[in-house]
Amino acid sequence: MSMLRIESLTKQFGGLRAIEDLSFDVREGEVHSVIGPNGAGKTTLFNLITGVYQPTSGRVLLDGQDLSGKAVHQRSALGMSRTFQNLQLCLNMTARENVMLGGHLGLPGSLFSSLLRLPHLTRADRRCRARAAELMDYVGLGDYVDRDTTAMPYGALKRLEIARALAANPKLLLLDEPAAGLNANETAAIEHLIRGLCQEGVTVILVEHDMKLVMNISAHIVALNYGQKLAEGTAQEIRNHPEVIAAYLGAAA
Repeated sequence: MSMLRIESLTKQFGGLRAIEDLSFDVREGEVHSVIGPNGAGKTTLFNLITGVYQPTSGRVLLDGQDLSGKAVHQRSALGMSRTFQNLQLCLNMTARENVMLGGHLGLPGSLFSSLLRLPHLTRADRRCRARAAELMDYVGLGDYVDRDTTAMPYGALKRLEIARALAANPKLLLLDEPAAGLNANETAAIEHLIRGLCQEGVTVILVEHDMKLVMNISAHIVALNYGQKLAEGTAQEIRNHPEVIAAYLGAAA
């Protein structure tokens, strides 16, 4: 079943078309990877899906609902969450507090009730703190719960971003290069984590340059080049596709 549909999506910045007439479907409960050389339009695509950018033309549909004109927080409320290519963490907060930020849309109350510290808000805050600790344990960061983020290693910070994204209880999770800069053991932990998320019903769209990870974990892959779809298919089909090989290794290959 298709959860996400990309229909004839185009994004133009002045005279540059970062994404051009792109269409594909993402099936529910699978890992769907988007690959391509630097500058292929992968992060622009994520920004279009999540509402950071609005398309020049085309549309994004989630469970059949047209998301045109919907802001980032509205898409998050519909079950969409993401991580970022470059870490987007609050370094003046603890690890737990960073994860709690991801669950803020689910907290009740208003500015007035927050100022008065009404009992229902206090209880919700306690639940949010407990949930953040659970998520950190889930991603393998149980020992870092109340650690300052500035004292955490880079690999742990990458998983912290995933924990924060999960705090929004997404049904669709977009991961932008979660294994970038990680060693082999850390990458294996990310692979294990993504597999576990899919087993629990979360649909994952993955942008990643680690081709071993992509090929190991993906049910379906879309390859981009210069904002256009170069190829689409299973890992085996993409691995042997001559145009994909040429885009990564050069036409002579």
